[in-house]
Amino acid sequence: MPIAYLHKRCGLKDIAISWVMSFFGNLAGMLFFMAIIIGYGGVFSAGAYKEEAIKFAVAKAVTPHWHQIFLKAIGANWLVCLAVFMAASSREISSKILAIWWPIMCFVGLGLDHVIANMFLVPIGIFNGAPFGVGYYIWKSMIPALLGNTIGGGLFVGVVYWYLYMTGDEAVSPDFDKPNSLHGTESTADEMAGPNGDHKGYAEKAA
Repeated sequence: MPIAYLHKRCGLKDIAISWVMSFFGNLAGMLFFMAIIIGYGGVFSAGAYKEEAIKFAVAKAVTPHWHQIFLKAIGANWLVCLAVFMAASSREISSKILAIWWPIMCFVGLGLDHVIANMFLVPIGIFNGAPFGVGYYIWKSMIPALLGNTIGGGLFVGVVYWYLYMTGDEAVSPDFDKPNSLHGTESTADEMAGPNGDHKGYAEKAA
């Protein structure tokens, strides 16, 4: 969305609608999965599972300071959005899977904070008896993770890659309204630089 805004393909209202719908849609889905499928479904009914869920929630929301969650969230969505960018830049399915694997592995392995992932991990701890409530979770975990994720993905990936690849004399100028001359359906961005574009055909035509 920041790339679309910077390239004048959408407005601030469009970004706000997209982010609000995405945030609350993910929250509803995560809470449904956490409470109905995992919680009332008895998946964590064993004592060891309950204990681990509580410990993990405490480690995510209580142990770190507010600014630490915020900074870890920057790194988390930086890696997640990098995975999306790399997958979009790949052509074959196997390449997309491989491209996504490494950033996501680093994000999970380092224990960074992603607001959507935490929508399951922290509430499942609360559901099983973690020593804090919903208000504490929102202030101490959800808000810093949301702000950090926004900066990590929007600024360090969106703005940076927009500046590197879509500005300057040799920038690709995508036209999402007109079909290209090679395929009749794909956009100019796909034709010139997208993973699905016919680079060979474009090069031959340009020659």
